[in-house]
Amino acid sequence: MVYLLHRYFGRDGREEADELLRRQSGSEDAPRMLGAFNEATPDWLSFFMFTFFTDRDGKMQLESLAQSGFDPLSRTCRFMLTEEAHHMFVGTTGISRVVQATCDAMKAAGIDDPTQVERVRALGVIDLPTIQKKMNLHFALSLDLFGSEVSTNAANFFSSGLKGRYQETKIDDDHQLKDSTYPVLKLVDGQVRLVHEPALTALNMRLRDDYVEDCERGIQRWNKIIQESGFDLQLGLPHVAFYRQIGEFRDAQASPDGELLDAATWARRRHEWLPTEEDGEFIATLMQPEARPGQFARWIAPPRVGIDNRPGDFEYVKIAS
Repeated sequence: MVYLLHRYFGRDGREEADELLRRQSGSEDAPRMLGAFNEATPDWLSFFMFTFFTDRDGKMQLESLAQSGFDPLSRTCRFMLTEEAHHMFVGTTGISRVVQATCDAMKAAGIDDPTQVERVRALGVIDLPTIQKKMNLHFALSLDLFGSEVSTNAANFFSSGLKGRYQETKIDDDHQLKDSTYPVLKLVDGQVRLVHEPALTALNMRLRDDYVEDCERGIQRWNKIIQESGFDLQLGLPHVAFYRQIGEFRDAQASPDGELLDAATWARRRHEWLPTEEDGEFIATLMQPEARPGQFARWIAPPRVGIDNRPGDFEYVKIAS
């Protein structure tokens, strides 16, 4: 993107590119503009969550920009989509392996109730309720990347041909949206309601809906592992009003089920739904290096196949003694 700004937009582009490069994740002086990119990633589970949820936002945005009438932008985004596909693969398979390790350990220990957090943690694996809390956090942060549900900027980008919709060519309409509407979830008189807004200004909402649907398909894989292991627990996405900092629900406190709460109830119960400092400290104790070929940390299951179909004990990195 910096290249495009330098190549096609003159001095203004160079200034914008410099500002873009100045921002760094987690920086106190020049942080990234959106919270998802400033969230700490202290462990592998956080990394997998980022690549599954936040990089999936990148996929949706790049796919929309790949529909651009500005050909250099379109071609650049189409190339970048291949990279995002790998990122999401890392997240999907990484969390699958974490879930598999947890289920295998519970079965071996004779634990029937996955919510017995302390018993499960004593096995040296990450309990499913904590995995759910990490999902809640990263999903909510990633939703904020789509901006406000109703946006005149999004409408202007679409109308000018700068940006399309996700898989625009597969949508059966006039592709102008001048007389179309789209249902938008909004906070109306203290309740969450669907309101039909002009489709042009609701483009962010539509893209976010496509994102949620895409996330749900990935989570089905994890739930299949849990189900096949014989446990009665399902991982799921929280309501889109949960823990939002941007958009229609930024001033609301909602549970993962979408129930609107008062500030006192939210403060009392948020630890049930979001990772706590204690959760992070426990996960950190598991992050110990395992350098022996063919061996894996207890909290993550071996991959089904190695990179380029290599065997599980292939020595990818030779560490000097």
